[in-house]
Amino acid sequence: MRRNERLANFALLGLTLAPLVVKVNSNVNVILTACLTVYVGCYRSVKPTPPSETMSSEHAMRFPLVGSAMLLSLFLLFKYFSKDLVNAVLTSYFFILGIVAFSATLLPSIKHFLPKHWNDNLIVLRAPYFHSASLEFTRSQVVASIPGTLFCVWYALKKHWLANNILGIAFCIQGIEMLSLGSFKTGAILLVGLFFYDIFWVFFTPVMVSVAKSFDAPIKLLFPTSDAERPFSMLGLGDIVIPGIFVALALRFDVSRGKQIHYFNSAFFGYTVGLILTIIIMNWFQAAQPALLYIVPGVIGFLAAHCLWNGEVKQLLEFDESKSSTEQSSDTLEQEEDDTKTDRKKD
Repeated sequence: MRRNERLANFALLGLTLAPLVVKVNSNVNVILTACLTVYVGCYRSVKPTPPSETMSSEHAMRFPLVGSAMLLSLFLLFKYFSKDLVNAVLTSYFFILGIVAFSATLLPSIKHFLPKHWNDNLIVLRAPYFHSASLEFTRSQVVASIPGTLFCVWYALKKHWLANNILGIAFCIQGIEMLSLGSFKTGAILLVGLFFYDIFWVFFTPVMVSVAKSFDAPIKLLFPTSDAERPFSMLGLGDIVIPGIFVALALRFDVSRGKQIHYFNSAFFGYTVGLILTIIIMNWFQAAQPALLYIVPGVIGFLAAHCLWNGEVKQLLEFDESKSSTEQSSDTLEQEEDDTKTDRKKD
């Protein structure tokens, strides 16, 4: 599994840098970059212990409403305030987020070259008068933050499309790795809600397209084209992260059962088909398309069809990572208690 992840990492890095030296078809670049990012994020999300915090069904239902409020707020900010001023504030915000995301993405690779105790021993800094406020980190994280900070300085100064893409990919990988839907029911609620969210804001209002063009921050990936009038193709990070966390859940479901990676392949293939369909229709009509309109049916449809074919609908719907996390924590606690009793007997 880790070998596949390493290969995907190298392929993603090579593809990201390739437009600097050779001409890469922007449509192919969009599809391969998005799919490789999802693949890497999914495999990084597989960890020894399940996520401790997961999204609830209530949060999933509210997510499209919260997203709509944020999108409309940004639209109004760009409409009534100076675009340069708004982007300057947003750049400062994403500068901090970028350091965190880029450093966290580099950390697993950097750890191999550092002493083991640099990865394990926590350094705790507490506020002088507010002792409840503290900051915990390791020496490895400090080392990873150095290239992360330098890279974000370059991004803030130059706003180069390559810097934008690398930060955007880091955000996507961290989002897919760290976020958990908890269950396929919650995932379906979230994806269906955002399916209609994307359709409404792209097809029925100018808001989504206007914000995407005005927002000068790594909330989208940029792919160089040969068209002077349209120098870049764009893909929003939400079109990678949102379906990506659902695909990652399918991978962890496969891993939890100790079986071959079946449902992950179905969900990932559905994402790929949906993205390809998005690109085809976008080029056919020469107009922006809500990518989730095609990706959501692809991801859910292929997974559901595979599940029905195998007759494992019940197992899929009953899977809940939050319960798995609680059970595993209980097992760990019981094991620790048993070990303590054994040690006392020996003494």
